[in-house]
Amino acid sequence: MMKKLTKIKAAMLCGAMAMGGTAAKAEMEYQQVSDLLHLVMSSDRTVYTRMIVNRLAVKEGVIKASEHFEDDKALVLPAQMFRFGAEMVAEETDAFSYSLLSLWPINKQNAPSTDLEKEGLEYIADNPGENFYGEEELGGVTYFTAFYPDVAVAEACTQCHNEHKDSPKTDFEGGDVMGGVVIRIPMDG
Repeated sequence: MMKKLTKIKAAMLCGAMAMGGTAAKAEMEYQQVSDLLHLVMSSDRTVYTRMIVNRLAVKEGVIKASEHFEDDKALVLPAQMFRFGAEMVAEETDAFSYSLLSLWPINKQNAPSTDLEKEGLEYIADNPGENFYGEEELGGVTYFTAFYPDVAVAEACTQCHNEHKDSPKTDFEGGDVMGGVVIRIPMDG
């Protein structure tokens, strides 16, 4: 696990935030920025999963959630909602990126594709509640890369993964690490 912390100008990542008419000039550690981004992502993901998908699809059964949500006139799955958000962010900035990956992906495009991704996902799976941080070079750019456990926060999570025909793991229980949120921040420039 990476212990070295490098500073990043918060204004570079978050944009120029007006505070009393002047731009914020605070410096933050890459890890701190990544942790804060993850806090927002994780909170939004958990709220959508518990209060929308789990409540409406599992508990009340008034609408289903489906990976084919448009054809089925159903709710977007939490993983799809997360990916759609990541795609929108990528259209607006290259200051950071994020994704949801797993050692047991239903969709094979969500499997680890770099050595650090595999190492980070294995670490968070083997060490529940812990994060993993590292640096990697991709396409000539050095990235600070952070891995956060993606945990089954509702019955909808385990039910979907355990029952899906393409799932390589079908024994998830509530609270299990099902994958990881991966955040990348370019360190060059």
